[in-house]
Amino acid sequence: MKIGYFLSSEEFTPAELLEQARGAEQAGFEALWISDHYHPWVDAQGQSPFVWSMIGALSQVTTLPVTTAVTCPTVRIHPAVLAQAAATSAVLHNGRFVLGVGSGEALNEHILGDAWPNADTRLEMLEEAVEVMRKLWAHPDSFVDHEGKHYRVENARIYTMPEKPPAIYVSGFGPKAVDLAARIGDGYVSVMPDGDMVRRFRENGGGDKPAQGGFKACFAPTEDEAVEIAYRRWPNAGVPGELSQVLPSPKHFEQASEMVPKDKMREAHVCGSDPEAHLEQISAYAKAGFDEVYVSNIGPNWAGFFDLYREKVFPALKN
Repeated sequence: MKIGYFLSSEEFTPAELLEQARGAEQAGFEALWISDHYHPWVDAQGQSPFVWSMIGALSQVTTLPVTTAVTCPTVRIHPAVLAQAAATSAVLHNGRFVLGVGSGEALNEHILGDAWPNADTRLEMLEEAVEVMRKLWAHPDSFVDHEGKHYRVENARIYTMPEKPPAIYVSGFGPKAVDLAARIGDGYVSVMPDGDMVRRFRENGGGDKPAQGGFKACFAPTEDEAVEIAYRRWPNAGVPGELSQVLPSPKHFEQASEMVPKDKMREAHVCGSDPEAHLEQISAYAKAGFDEVYVSNIGPNWAGFFDLYREKVFPALKN
């Protein structure tokens, strides 16, 4: 199983993200995820740099493959523009770039005043957006037009293209989204070690395409200290159901997070410095059928996190 590091744009400055990318490669991580947000989930996270600037910068400090986890190509940015951004990113990373996409959250996508669609419409828009991007990549030597239900493209051409178009991995948490990922995706993305969803993806058309999973950890000398950090920075991880897709601002997530008990962080995140806890979570994703798992560190102690993986987690995985 490939082990990657998850760069959380919601929590760290551009310089800190670049430092973490370097540290991840030196520690032995094999790839990177990076989140694509306009807002953080809660104000305590405090950051949200533009992901396409960060992807360009990452190409200058690391040779690790990079996947967006995930970009919503439907509302905030037109898919024709994202097709150009992804193609340039693939060129900068010498083909080691994957465009991870999903149906998005109101938190990031409502900012231009557009109505936030229902779940079925969001999936329909996502499918057409992927069609638009692939159409542009498939015709780098000619101009492309598209007239669809949700998107229109006129006289568009992507001049800067990698040797191969970027792969598109599709995020899915419910049955309809997983089925869409199986039908149109070059791979599957999830943040839950749900073996039923991986099997559904593979059986409904995904076959042996890559499945990427991810989880958050919080390194600190003790579990209790890590729980405190995680509760300050990521209480939204305990917000249930569809709220994460429909709440429109960090203040609403803060209000919803008030109902989340602090001890919920012990379930939502791997807290502390015990390598066995990290190995257990990685094993859960392996047993669920994932090919790759990406780990993020909450809070300021990423140097200790990298030491833990280099000195204890990776050696244990090799045994």
